[in-house]
Amino acid sequence: MRRDFPLLHGPEEARLRAGAAYRLLTASVVPRPIAWVSSRSAAGIDNLAPHSFYTVVSTAPPMVAFTSVGRKDTLDNVEATREFVVNLTPEWLFEQVNGTGTDYPAGVSEFDAEGIAREDSLTVAPPRVAESPVILECRLHEVRPTGNCWVVIGEVLHVAVAEDVLDESVPGSPHVDIHRIKPLSRLGRDEWGLLGEIREIARRPYRD
Repeated sequence: MRRDFPLLHGPEEARLRAGAAYRLLTASVVPRPIAWVSSRSAAGIDNLAPHSFYTVVSTAPPMVAFTSVGRKDTLDNVEATREFVVNLTPEWLFEQVNGTGTDYPAGVSEFDAEGIAREDSLTVAPPRVAESPVILECRLHEVRPTGNCWVVIGEVLHVAVAEDVLDESVPGSPHVDIHRIKPLSRLGRDEWGLLGEIREIARRPYRD
């Protein structure tokens, strides 16, 4: 038995309101990886914010995308400077990641407000999170307005991986050890996901 919830069809009065639809969707599309995006404003203020609508959109050229739900400081900064950094969110930075989701005024740096150490990036102006184990330095490719959101697509110029989470067992094919990075994910409401059981299975080729 299932309950049905119309969103974009049927009588208007029977459809879920926008807020309820948002909560239902974000509780259904789970777990979601988090792009912890650092950016720098035109005035030179460093911003850091988590975005849980995030994915890889191309591998050649390498590109990632995150979605700004409404206009946020991150979006304004990226449009102004055309650069940003995605910092992986490990379990040991849980409180700091959550803290940077606070709606600080545009003139306040989340790095400073939350006591998060930063370090210089190699190819872009926005800084990295010093304790993040995996860093993606990005150049803006496109901002695509979509509904009430903006999808930000960036070309990944450079990847930096902490040596203690790097797996180089296959020559020429660096890999990240999932057990060591322990990535956080977002679920519904105020729920977060931690790394649980991991299973490996080879993809089966088709045989006629």
